[in-house]
Amino acid sequence: MTSQFPAETSATGAFVRQKYQFQGRFSRDGSTPFPAEAGRYRLYVSLACPWAHRAVIVRGLLGLEDTIGMAVVDPVRDERGWALRDGPGHSRDGVCGFEFLSEAYLRTDPGYQGRYTVPCIWDTVTEQLVTNNYPDITLDFETQFVDFHKPGAPDLYPEALRPEIDALNEVIYTDVNDGVYKAGFAASQAPYEEAVTRLFARLDALEEHLADRRYLVGGQLTEADIRLFTTLVRFDAVYVGHFKCNLRRLVDYPNLWGYARDLYQRPGFRETVNFDHIKRHYYMTHERLNPSGVVPLGPLTDWDAPHSRAELP
Repeated sequence: MTSQFPAETSATGAFVRQKYQFQGRFSRDGSTPFPAEAGRYRLYVSLACPWAHRAVIVRGLLGLEDTIGMAVVDPVRDERGWALRDGPGHSRDGVCGFEFLSEAYLRTDPGYQGRYTVPCIWDTVTEQLVTNNYPDITLDFETQFVDFHKPGAPDLYPEALRPEIDALNEVIYTDVNDGVYKAGFAASQAPYEEAVTRLFARLDALEEHLADRRYLVGGQLTEADIRLFTTLVRFDAVYVGHFKCNLRRLVDYPNLWGYARDLYQRPGFRETVNFDHIKRHYYMTHERLNPSGVVPLGPLTDWDAPHSRAELP
């Protein structure tokens, strides 16, 4: 057996995510080749992708819509990669003129042989990709584009909380954000079982962590919450069934389920969630996992149900 991405499968059948090649950083003070400027950069995202979803949420919460342009790809990816075409919730790229995201990668590096991933950011001045290294994108939005934040924008990466946020992000990434992929793309039984065991052990710990607090860190919304949310919002819709992460569902965790609904119902979250894109992408593009391409109708979950978490510290 091979995984959906054979190049990311170890000799034991474990999924090992590739390194992201483009890792340019933005700078408020001009200390990098990519200074934080309005109107210069274009963010490419898929509404199906949890890594891209983070950038969409942060861009909106900080009010960077007029500073950093954005294009949304078609959720159904084929052998040519992510396409920019007209359809529900996505459209052609009217700025850079790319028909496929691969064009941005190959224009930057004609010898590029990795996957064409979202999110990524294109520089319209130098006409090259700045970054496809998703962990850096939201951090730079939060710390380097501060001159363009809207009045009253939340501080999602407060300096005093950064060590705690970074430490929590690391374990959530390893066990949860990437953990669902390690389970879903495992090509043998042992790596699958290891990934699922670690995933649910971490979810159990987070359930306990959130029993007496509204947010993960510092009593306020931070980068850590956004990173966890984008996995949780996809959990029952795709990860439970499609990725075989089925020991428990999100709705079986009272605190995590309430926490996820609390975030979903906040301005800046609900409007970024597109379950149609999410389900069609996962079920229609991972042929090895779902050869028929049939997209399930369920689950029926009420994301607007009261969460009763507003009184928590």
